[in-house]
Amino acid sequence: RGLPLSFKLSYYNEYKSYLRRDTMASSYYFKSITVVPPSKDLIDIILSKTQRKTPTIIHKHYQISRIRSFYMRKVKFTESNINEKLTAILTEFPKIEDVHPFYADLLNILYDKDHYKLALGQVNMAKHLIGNVCKDYVRLLKYGDSLYRCKQLKRAALGRMCTIIKRQNSSLLYLEQVRQHLGRLPSIDPNTRTLLLFGFPNVGKSSFVNKVTRANVEVQPYAFTTKSLYVGHTDYRYLRWQVIDTPGILDKPLEDRNTIEMQAITALAHLRACVLCVLDISEECGYSLEQQCQLFDNIKPLFSNKPIVVALNKIDVRSPDDLLPQEKKLLEDTFAANNVVVIPMSTMTSQGVIEVQNTACDALLSHRIEQKMSGNKVENIMNRLHVAQPKQGQEIRAPHIPEGVLAKRAAGYVKPEGVKKLERDMELELGDDYILDLKKHYDLPNPEDRYDDIPEVWEGHNIADFVDPDILKKLEELEKEEAMLEEAGVYDSDNEELTEEQLDIREKAAMIRQEKAVIRHSHRLNKHRNRTPVSERVIMKKQGKRSRSLSKPARGGDNGDVDMMDTDAKFQTKKLKISRDKSGLRDAKQVAVARALKKRSQIKMNQFGKAGESDRRIAAKLPKYLFSGKRGAGKTQRR
Repeated sequence: RGLPLSFKLSYYNEYKSYLRRDTMASSYYFKSITVVPPSKDLIDIILSKTQRKTPTIIHKHYQISRIRSFYMRKVKFTESNINEKLTAILTEFPKIEDVHPFYADLLNILYDKDHYKLALGQVNMAKHLIGNVCKDYVRLLKYGDSLYRCKQLKRAALGRMCTIIKRQNSSLLYLEQVRQHLGRLPSIDPNTRTLLLFGFPNVGKSSFVNKVTRANVEVQPYAFTTKSLYVGHTDYRYLRWQVIDTPGILDKPLEDRNTIEMQAITALAHLRACVLCVLDISEECGYSLEQQCQLFDNIKPLFSNKPIVVALNKIDVRSPDDLLPQEKKLLEDTFAANNVVVIPMSTMTSQGVIEVQNTACDALLSHRIEQKMSGNKVENIMNRLHVAQPKQGQEIRAPHIPEGVLAKRAAGYVKPEGVKKLERDMELELGDDYILDLKKHYDLPNPEDRYDDIPEVWEGHNIADFVDPDILKKLEELEKEEAMLEEAGVYDSDNEELTEEQLDIREKAAMIRQEKAVIRHSHRLNKHRNRTPVSERVIMKKQGKRSRSLSKPARGGDNGDVDMMDTDAKFQTKKLKISRDKSGLRDAKQVAVARALKKRSQIKMNQFGKAGESDRRIAAKLPKYLFSGKRGAGKTQRR
């Protein structure tokens, strides 16, 4: 109340940006950034989409308003596509101000924050310039007085847009390299439970990560094998923990450190984690124990207010008891004054590795609880909590022991030991003569029935479904009932004679059956009466024999051997007819003239690829592979 509106809005925006920064830190996924194409490929994508998605047919006799809208649509569509592509690039790349400080410093170290922001700024400026070009040329197209003038304005607009994109080629190439490198970065959550390792190169940090997690970090016997951050995950107390392996750090001023070392410095400065300092007491890494302690003192301000655990690695080579007195005093002065836990371990033999992990996890959990308890929110929460304690009475509730057990104890009963013999003991005692008997412990009324052979399945049915314990009693009752029915004469044969009415019905039924049989027989006789007569040639062909016309004698024979009167009339062959192309023509000259006219009339059909006058097939006028996606300037209802 009483505050100006501008102050409220500014406060709200700052609070909103803070929330967004806090949520994006853990949920940002760099691998989802889309590919940034070069300027040439981007231009091809934009112009190809404009050609496919907008009308392509226009004529000069159209109304000038239609021509103007045709080309204005192309200019606007091209600008919207470019705006969409560039906006996607600007929104998907992380902004330095919005991400967690760890990611902001990591981006600054890897890609140079100024260069990164300059590239995004140039892309943003190109987007605004292309929008202005579109507005200017749409305004000019409104006054175009011909198709040619409108077309030239459209070409000029698209040309200027493409020129602006070409000038951003270096920025687009740089952003593509940044995108590829961001996709290879591990997914680190700055707010979750984390174990952060640091130390000189080749002291065993990567070996520790490989031991406690499922990560597969490269391990080599030389320095600076790890050149970037690696993340592994482990479980402790049913919680998920991330273990971060950092590159080796050398003891030198901050301004002299390279990019590889600065990644470790950034992680130490910004991640809320338990710092695990790994020391090589065997000094096989090439650095003395004094230099390693000096490095710890120099970068100690980076992990203030963070739990610290020191691991003395390679105790399989040199035990802590073998250290010189001055070295022991150095370790005590360096770490005992800071209340740092020192634990010896060996990543080669896995000795002490789990102890280091558990100690570091417990230290971080207790530290996080202390931080929450020291905040202002704890009082409000504790006021709402009430732990109920059960009231303890004066009487003592002794354990309940059954009376039978008490009686046995009073009588001096002692439980014998080793009375029950196990099947395993029997097997060892009998050896090869042992046979496993699963039926000897069956609890049956008659112990002799234990070994009866009762099949479980009979003819596909489960016998247990048909077992009836009262089957004998039911059978006896059924037999008594059958005997009573037989004595009553229920099953005696019936010798009564039929009545006149029943005889009349049977006689009529017999007559009906006889009439049906007569009708069925007459139908079968008349079934083939109306069929067309089949020639002897067809009959012989079906029988698989060559037949010869009965009207002609065989070659080389005479007609005297054939009796024409013996042949059936329906098997006589017909005379051959004249072909249709010669019928109605007097001589061969007329036949030749008719064939010439036929060829001349077929010329036009051949030009269109038709078989004849009856061929009505129409070939595809608009092949799909040439005209797919293109349309006229008409309605767009079909989309």
